Amino acid sequence: MSDVLDVSRPTPHVARVWLNRPEVRNAFNDDVIAALTATFEALAQDQDLRVVVLGAHGKAFCAGADLNWMKAMAGYDWAQNRADAQKLADMLWTLDQCPVPVVGRIQGDCYAGGMGLAAVCDVLVAADHATFCLSEARLGLLPATISPYVARALGVQASRRYMVTAERFSAAQAHAMGMVHELATAETLDARVDDIVATLVNNGPAAVRACKALVRDVADQPITAELRSETARRIADVRASDEGREGLASFLNKRAPNWLP
Repeated sequence: MSDVLDVSRPTPHVARVWLNRPEVRNAFNDDVIAALTATFEALAQDQDLRVVVLGAHGKAFCAGADLNWMKAMAGYDWAQNRADAQKLADMLWTLDQCPVPVVGRIQGDCYAGGMGLAAVCDVLVAADHATFCLSEARLGLLPATISPYVARALGVQASRRYMVTAERFSAAQAHAMGMVHELATAETLDARVDDIVATLVNNGPAAVRACKALVRDVADQPITAELRSETARRIADVRASDEGREGLASFLNKRAPNWLP
């Protein structure tokens, strides 16, 4: 694995993926984008996996684009810019489609493309001193590839403001707007992330995957007869599954389910 990432498996059910370029505030470049894409493609195939923690080493979570990478892009023609942007768009899609929950650990500044990484996380825990910024407009650019995920996580009205103003906003503001689920101090951040990871690992592994897919598939959809029928089919499938039967039996018999150690 490329040294731009620090990837570990503390248990068979948990993966930790850390951005590992603290000297440049974990800024993106081609290597980071390729490494994240390859890593999450591999993790998506792992049937033992139940949760991924996405974090970063150093003071910043991610400062956006690497300066040297931006200098190189300044000389690109339209076709080269298009191909380059597609790689970032595909990387974000790969992370977003990870079949297990991704818990984001935001320990510091989260700017520009870093906002896209934060927005694809299913659960986001941020240090209370962290700051956020959609800074692209300051450079005459726009947060195009990250926009579907940011608008979904931050909300349309907040995105309308912060994409056009490029203002910084605090972790507390991100929490109030619903993007950040929990705030923690620098000292308690890891413990809170670990608590959430433990909760996810203790749930039915197939059910957790199905719940993540369910939210993606029903969000913002009209409640039609077809959707009602589809949701009824899904719960019937789960109730009739081995895991569903085991979960109900363990509850009724007041014992631990067999997916726990």
